[in-house]
Amino acid sequence: MSHHKQLDRTSQYIRTVKKEVFGQVRNQYPFTLPAVKSLSEVELHPNVTFLAGENGSGKSTLLEAIAVAFGYNPEGGTRSFNFSTESSHSSLGDYLTLVRGISRPKDGFFLRAESFYNVATYIDELDRELEGGKKIISSYGGKSLHQQSHGESFMALFLNRLTGKGLYILDEPEAALSPMRQMAFISRMHDLVCDASQFIIATHSPIIMAYPNAYILNVEQGYEVIEYRNTEHYRVTYQFLTDTERMLKILTEDSEI
Repeated sequence: MSHHKQLDRTSQYIRTVKKEVFGQVRNQYPFTLPAVKSLSEVELHPNVTFLAGENGSGKSTLLEAIAVAFGYNPEGGTRSFNFSTESSHSSLGDYLTLVRGISRPKDGFFLRAESFYNVATYIDELDRELEGGKKIISSYGGKSLHQQSHGESFMALFLNRLTGKGLYILDEPEAALSPMRQMAFISRMHDLVCDASQFIIATHSPIIMAYPNAYILNVEQGYEVIEYRNTEHYRVTYQFLTDTERMLKILTEDSEI
């Protein structure tokens, strides 16, 4: 895959993701998922790479496999987190080759919206066991993530725990964020990109996906880079917001309200 614009790749931590599968395994889960099936080799953007695709396409499975292949805990957290509430992650990470950049990240985090609760619990448990010394939660803003709303705890993570020069792998970060908070997330992400960070993000959010220093990859169509305004996320949202009454009429015409 070649791109005409020259990009600064000096602080890129993962340049390319390759998949090699042999024999029968290619007919088994998760290799039958569209996002996994259509992957052979994909080049990532040095700043932000968005993985876009329908529910069930395999975006989260792929993102988890990239995180595992890089050394992160499958349920999320940092490379030093080592817990498992249920071992549900796939073997896909074993079949991926990550072509790394010349730099190594000084920071990193893998966020899975669905298992963030378990990460918060793990932090609380570790802090209860600590005899003196600095609490882990102080890196997340000092207040237990369980004592905040889901959205507040996500923003506490983004604002306090992500410190720059890092590789951040985020699965649907918009899951707990209001539209205003999603815009705040873009601002924070840009600050971290300017501080030599790389993001790989699976998202459905047309707000977050608007970030300009990025590739948007359609995981169901051979990982082609698509323009923001050509994404289904943008087109459907735009159509709905600009012609709400007609869209609602179409969506509800067969049923009484």
